[in-house]
Amino acid sequence: MKIPFSLLVSLAALLSTGAAAMASSGDKPNIIYILADDWGLGDVKTYGGDRCKIDTPHMDRLAEKGMKFTDAHSPSSVCTPTRYSILTGRYNWRSSLKSGVLWGFSKRLIEPSRETVASMLKKNGYTTIAIGKWHLGMDFPTTDGKAADEKGKNTDWKGQIKNGPTAVGFGKYWGISASLDMPPYIWIENDRFVGECTIQKAFPRKGPAHKDFEPIDVLPTLTERAVSTITEEAKTGQPFFIYMPLNSPHSPIVPSKEFQGKSSLGPYGDFVMETDWAVGQVVEAVERAGIADNTLIIVTADNGCSNWPLKNNEVNDPARFKFRMGETQPDDPEAHYPSDIYRGHKADIYEGGHRVPFIVRWDGQVKAGSSSNDPVCLVDLFATCAEIVGTKPGDSTAEDSVSILPALLGKSTKPLREAVVHHSIDGSFAIRQGKWKLAFCPGSGGWSEPMPPSGKKKGAQQEPIKDWVQLFDLEADPAETKNLASSHPQIVTNLTALLQKYIDTGRSTPGALQKNNGETFLYPQWIQKDRQKMKNAP
Repeated sequence: MKIPFSLLVSLAALLSTGAAAMASSGDKPNIIYILADDWGLGDVKTYGGDRCKIDTPHMDRLAEKGMKFTDAHSPSSVCTPTRYSILTGRYNWRSSLKSGVLWGFSKRLIEPSRETVASMLKKNGYTTIAIGKWHLGMDFPTTDGKAADEKGKNTDWKGQIKNGPTAVGFGKYWGISASLDMPPYIWIENDRFVGECTIQKAFPRKGPAHKDFEPIDVLPTLTERAVSTITEEAKTGQPFFIYMPLNSPHSPIVPSKEFQGKSSLGPYGDFVMETDWAVGQVVEAVERAGIADNTLIIVTADNGCSNWPLKNNEVNDPARFKFRMGETQPDDPEAHYPSDIYRGHKADIYEGGHRVPFIVRWDGQVKAGSSSNDPVCLVDLFATCAEIVGTKPGDSTAEDSVSILPALLGKSTKPLREAVVHHSIDGSFAIRQGKWKLAFCPGSGGWSEPMPPSGKKKGAQQEPIKDWVQLFDLEADPAETKNLASSHPQIVTNLTALLQKYIDTGRSTPGALQKNNGETFLYPQWIQKDRQKMKNAP
């Protein structure tokens, strides 16, 4: 029988990608995305090795059953911006939030018309569920029609919440509005508060709280919800997407009674161990339900470890809890290094701020015990899920997302990304291409020294700024100790031009020109406001 040429072409196209066979409704995998909060690369044993003094058996087992990425990055070194990028596939600095984070009563950040991973998967037949810390803003109902007061004075606790998770593609939601140190302290289910805030509590920030709400209950409750949801959804035969942003190990450090005293590092170590336990509970629920061979599990973190546990006496022996600040001395065999071999921590432009654990398990698709050194970014979730289900984002969707499916399937033969863009808490940029990383700020851009001038104490003497950019060779100098900008001016020029192109075109992937939300500058605001200083900048 002669087969028409047009049919042969169609068959070839269908078989050309690993995703094609998965695009039929019966083969679409369940997707579980667990996002830990402030979890450093060195806080996971499979990454930190002897430098990690915390046991994480469940993450270690996940790596043994799946693929460990060694060069994975959050798009921002703080909470809210990373969450925006994960769900939208768009770099956070393109949104209206150019620095910092939102608060518990903040209004929505995701734009009304923007497609998300959840809404895309929902259109492709998925049940979509979010369980955990939202921290992307939502519009609380008020008694006077005005914006919600940060102290909750005009919040209508019986009213309907608008523009939260259920407005951006999630069919169900259970969780909290923001971090556990940000009021209101109350559970939210779908678009309603679970009860009312009738008293004030401080964790440590004081604010309106439900009388029964306690931070120590949050992680166990989220875990229990996730486990029961997996059990129930597995019975339906319908593919599901669970987005599970944890509250831990972000402060307040509140390990459950069962984990208190488990770690030699004190409460912080205990809380990390409980976070590892939560991951294990979710994985075991998948295995018990018999769906491990058709479930993609991704576990990562929104940014690096925070220095707050150290500053707030939540570590037994502060001398054993060490962040590298550019030093080159050998490891202290008794110390725990939350950022592993990398410099800095949460909020920083340095690697410790945004290089995060990233482990993927997908039985039958991802080779057990494998690893990848491809530079990837959490913004890549959208394009990856889209390829898995056999669809393609439009020009105005997921402008910065690149599918990592080739790496997962062991089929990548070249770098997945042209470059990765990093962003710190004060709005400082860095761009990474190959071994080169160029930071557009003279210091950390965050909370470690050298801090931005805007972060210095009032009246403190500010040393003259000599280097406006920092160029690091991450292969030769992973601890970012040597600024090579002056000796490699052409690389500085090339990377500057590439980042400026990404800013100007509104995207970093091929497609039509897009616009950012508001003006976006190459340098942080504190530099932009001082034109005299900018004369010496490249």
